[in-house]
Amino acid sequence: MGHLLGLGWIFLLIAAANIEAQKKSSRHVSTKCLGNIMRVDVGPLGGSLLDVAVIINNTATVLTQSIATQCGFSMKSDSFGNALIYVSLQNCFAQNVEDKMFTTALQLRLHGNQFAEDELYQVAETCRYDIWASREVICDYNYIEVSVHRAAPDEFPLHGHPFSSSNSRRTAEKMPIDAGFRATTVVFFAREGEKPMSLADAQKRGYGIGNTPTRLVLRSPVMAPETFLQIVAGVPMRVLKTSTIFEKKWLATQVDAAAACPVQEGSVFFTQNTITWYLPRQIDPMISSGQFNLLEVHFGINGQRLGAVEMQAREYSVALNDFYIVTELPIGGVGGYYKSHIQDDLYYVSYMIEPMLELLWTEDATYEQTRYKVFFHIATHLLPQPLELIDNTVPEDKMFKMTLGHFAVDVVLINITFPAEVLSTSDCSVRGFNILEHMSPNSSMKFFTLQVPFTDPAVLQQTREGVTVYSLHLTFGLMLLDDYVTFSHKGYLEAAVKNIVPPSVSGGCDNNNFYILVKYGTQGYNFQTMVGKRLMTPSLAQHYEYMENGTHFSFVVPFSAPDVAIEAIESSSIRGRLDVVLSNAEMNSQIQEFSVACHFPSTLTECFPNGTMTALALKMESVPSLNPRKLSLEDSSCGPVHSDDRYAFFVFTVNSCGTTRKFMSNAMLYENKISLPDVLLMEKGLKSEEPEYHLKVSCVYDINTSHAVAFNTRPRRSEPYAENSKGQLQVVMRLALDDSYSEFQNFEEYPIAKYLQQPLYFEVELLKSTNPLVSLELENCWATQDEDRTSQPRWNLIINGCPNPVDPYQVVYHPVWPDVRVGYPSHFKRFEVQMFAFAEDKDNLSTKLFVHCDVVICDTKNPLGGVCGGQCSNPKNRIKGQKRDVSQ
Repeated sequence: MGHLLGLGWIFLLIAAANIEAQKKSSRHVSTKCLGNIMRVDVGPLGGSLLDVAVIINNTATVLTQSIATQCGFSMKSDSFGNALIYVSLQNCFAQNVEDKMFTTALQLRLHGNQFAEDELYQVAETCRYDIWASREVICDYNYIEVSVHRAAPDEFPLHGHPFSSSNSRRTAEKMPIDAGFRATTVVFFAREGEKPMSLADAQKRGYGIGNTPTRLVLRSPVMAPETFLQIVAGVPMRVLKTSTIFEKKWLATQVDAAAACPVQEGSVFFTQNTITWYLPRQIDPMISSGQFNLLEVHFGINGQRLGAVEMQAREYSVALNDFYIVTELPIGGVGGYYKSHIQDDLYYVSYMIEPMLELLWTEDATYEQTRYKVFFHIATHLLPQPLELIDNTVPEDKMFKMTLGHFAVDVVLINITFPAEVLSTSDCSVRGFNILEHMSPNSSMKFFTLQVPFTDPAVLQQTREGVTVYSLHLTFGLMLLDDYVTFSHKGYLEAAVKNIVPPSVSGGCDNNNFYILVKYGTQGYNFQTMVGKRLMTPSLAQHYEYMENGTHFSFVVPFSAPDVAIEAIESSSIRGRLDVVLSNAEMNSQIQEFSVACHFPSTLTECFPNGTMTALALKMESVPSLNPRKLSLEDSSCGPVHSDDRYAFFVFTVNSCGTTRKFMSNAMLYENKISLPDVLLMEKGLKSEEPEYHLKVSCVYDINTSHAVAFNTRPRRSEPYAENSKGQLQVVMRLALDDSYSEFQNFEEYPIAKYLQQPLYFEVELLKSTNPLVSLELENCWATQDEDRTSQPRWNLIINGCPNPVDPYQVVYHPVWPDVRVGYPSHFKRFEVQMFAFAEDKDNLSTKLFVHCDVVICDTKNPLGGVCGGQCSNPKNRIKGQKRDVSQ
């Protein structure tokens, strides 16, 4: 009826020298004194075998099955893979001090695990037990133990030696057997009658018979021939009845001992969810008189008593009626465990639990107490446990996810077989399959989870009509730890994923623009577009001629746009690059990165017959910290005429600004260099590893070219003279709709309503001029409340070409680039002002605002300083006494 889970008693003697092996800490080893037994917990074993030896006089004797039964040892397991060793305090090897203190020393050896070294542990425990009843009975799965007080009920003379006694009956409490008596014979009372046996013969047959200072201990295997089966109140019980004869010279006395232990068949009944165990309330084979009084009933699991609260929490119940002690236990509950079985390659489980009942009763006729303890190992019938592979795959995760179960804890996953290979569990983990073991909630069963990416070679894939079907064939290799029996379970999983075409980007360029085409891909695919380092907003899309239809959209980016990175400047072209990135903002992932680089024909240097040179210096990607406003020619005092954070435009003559001259065979070469001044270059060099910026500009003039011309001469009739004349230069100021300056407000739309702090984009243009050496400069711009440009109040926006330094929202200049409408950028000025209003009093704002500008037309060959020189004439200028209202 007992069950040993992966544990065994092995015939082996270990030499005393091995007893001193160092104790390792990888296992939990503990002891508990539980009344008249001791329990040793060892584990978890983790697939190892356990040998138990008893240490006596520095010698370790390994316990075999027969020694364990004869001497009061048993070994079981729990649901966590721990070994539970039960030791009777009165075992054959215990050191007994006056029947009160009992010491047992054990040596434990774990071996047989290919993944771990052998381990040795020593454990010794002393248990105190001094509340002995007159009779104590232990029913274990492999032995019956009865311990009685050594008091003789009768003394009688041996044959041939007469002896008289008027009252030979003595009670156990008053007259213990004289120490001179020695046990010689054991009489077994079986069904067929009395069966005397010498003490030596009884021990040879596996019986344990021992004397302590005050007690007689008998121990019998459960199925010994001298035991017999008896039905007690309808419950079958294995009965042991003996009488041990003690002799002293010509006298003899005897001590009777009896015990009865229940067997599972006939006393345990199962329903689908419940175990019911019946134990007779009055165990007749152990009661000599009808006057019986049950004093105590205790319930426990694995030898340890449980209180009422804990029993209720575990759904255990113990009830008494006139005939039985009825115990009910839930199948699968806490305290038990499932054991695995394989039959015909099918998986079964049985539920194992070992409840304990401990009784104390007294018999009125003899005044003797009996303490009765039964460890009742219960195993259910085999229960089919069909294995189920549950597919938890979410196709969008691109990974098979599955659950295999449920198993008892004694099952391990060894390997997984795929169509082309067999992988151990460790190989699977290295491969990234993520194998995990889980305990089921509120259950002693477990299950395995496995994840296999769709991208793994073990996964097959096939494309069908717009979907990709992923399939996985696999076989799980499993093993029962106790019996080393292997079995397998096959599985097949399939997942269909709709083929999603991500958006894509392509493009090219001509001599002036980049042309970008973005295809949407699968409908509903959300993404965003980055152009350069800016997100494609509706405003930016309008600026870049955004066009859209159901499958794609396109846009055009001028070469001169700020989102274009300048990679290289060559003699007759500029290499520019445009980066476009499509990304998924929700997943924070990049879909595609696209770059297109082209050479754009461009003349950065122009040479005029009168000796004037112009040069355009562009900021390059390789020098990101460069400020073009700080660039200069060889003469550091010659700065740019126009500049912003992307370019600098220079105008100078060949005989100024450090220009050098070199004579060639038929030409004159003038050269200059644009770079940062030496002082700034030194400062930058200490802080940055960026390359230095040098741009060489040059002009070549022919000196030996001959032209044949025809002319006639006549005498001059008068001296040459010049006549004074007048002309008009027409200037217009417009208001643009946005910062692209591509569309403007119509004249008939004025006055225009604007919100406070809304940006206003102004453009001032010199009309009907084709002279590239003429530039338009803003001298002063201001705002008034009235149409009269001289009216008050007045707020200055630009003073001497510079933003008003006391304005909290200063004017912002915008660069002007050549395009279809702009032929000469020097004829334009663009600036941005935030909308404001004059405060007429504390509570009222003016509803009108007029903006005026004074402009200056400059000769770029002879700037003459001031506004025409590109410098703010009075940067520290302050205007006081005026108030600009920007309240809400």
